Amino acid sequence: MMDENQFRGHEQVVYLHDRESGLKAFIAVHDTSLGPGAGGCRMWNYDNELDALNDVLRLSRGMSYKNAVAGLALGGGKAVIIGNSRTDKSEALFRAFGRMIEGLGGKYISAEDVGMTVEDMEIIASETSYVAGLTKGAHASGDPSPFTATGVFLGIRAAVKHRLGRDSIEGLTIAVQGVGHVGYHLCKQLYGAGAKLLVSDINQDALNRVVSEFGAEIVDLDNILFAEADVLSPCALGAIVNDDTIDHIKAKIIAGAANNQLARDDHGQALMDRNILYAPDYVINAGGIINIAAETRGAYDVDWVNAKVDHIYDSLKVIFERSVSENRSTSRIADELAHEIIEKARVADRR
Repeated sequence: MMDENQFRGHEQVVYLHDRESGLKAFIAVHDTSLGPGAGGCRMWNYDNELDALNDVLRLSRGMSYKNAVAGLALGGGKAVIIGNSRTDKSEALFRAFGRMIEGLGGKYISAEDVGMTVEDMEIIASETSYVAGLTKGAHASGDPSPFTATGVFLGIRAAVKHRLGRDSIEGLTIAVQGVGHVGYHLCKQLYGAGAKLLVSDINQDALNRVVSEFGAEIVDLDNILFAEADVLSPCALGAIVNDDTIDHIKAKIIAGAANNQLARDDHGQALMDRNILYAPDYVINAGGIINIAAETRGAYDVDWVNAKVDHIYDSLKVIFERSVSENRSTSRIADELAHEIIEKARVADRR
C-alpha cells in the first residue's frame, strides 16, 4: 500500500498502541533532509485506523513542504491520536504518547494541532523534550495560533491584491469555515480590517463568540463552502475542495488555515480552470510552525518570527505571478518550489 498510493516517500511511519491508557496513534516522518520532522499532534475521532493513517501521511508530507517553503531548518512530521477530543483525553494517555515520542530520539518534534491544547501538550512534554509551543520553559512561546492567523490574514491580502486588484479587504465578504483557535484570531484581524464575516463551526460557543465580538453571520455547516463570498477561508479539516464541492464554490479566492484543502493534487488545476485563486495551504498557514521553529533555534526571538511570517505575503505573491506566467496551478508551483528546496538539501547532505 505504501508503495502504490500518493503518500509514498515517507522515511518512517509508527503505529502507537498503549493498552493501559487506551492510546492509539500514528506518527509519520516524511522527510528530514532539512532537519528533524516537525509538525503538530492532532486528536480526532476517525471512523477507522486507515483514515487516521491516510490523514497523518498527507499531513506529514504537507509539513515537509510547509517547512521548506518557509525557509525553516525543519523536516516534515505529524502525529494523530485516534479519539474524541472532548471525552477521551486523559493524563495517562498523553503521558504514554510522550514516552513514545521520546523513543524516536528527536526525529519528530510535536506541537499543538486540531483537538489539542497547549495544556495537553504540556502533559506530553512531561515525558519528552521533543515538544514545542508551550507556555513553560526557557524558550516557550505559548499558543502558536495567533501567528498562524496573522500569516493567513497576510495571505488573504496577497490573494485579494492579485485576484481583485485591491489593496484593502474593507467591505469584502469572507466566509470562514471553523472559528477555533486560529479561526477566532483570523476573524479578529479580518473584522478589524473592515471585512464582513460569514462563519460556521461545530462548536456553538465558538460561533457565539465571533458573532458577539465581530458581528459575524452564522452559516449552516453544509452551506459555508458555497456561500456568496469574495473569499472562502477554510480553517477546519482538509479535503474541502473535492469532486463534490468544486463546481459549487462561488468565492473567487480560497485562502485559509486548514491543512490539505485539496482532496487530490489535480484539484488545484480544477480551481484554476474555474478562475478561482487558491493560496496553497502549507504556504499561507505556516505562521504557527514558524513560531515553533523559533523555539527550536535555542533562543526565542519574536522579531525573527514576525519577519518570517511577514514573508508569507511575498512568497504567495511569487507563486501567484509564476502561476500566471507559466499557466500552471498555484498548487503545482508551490509543490515544485518545495521539492527544489528539499532536493538541494539532500544533495548537500550527500557531499
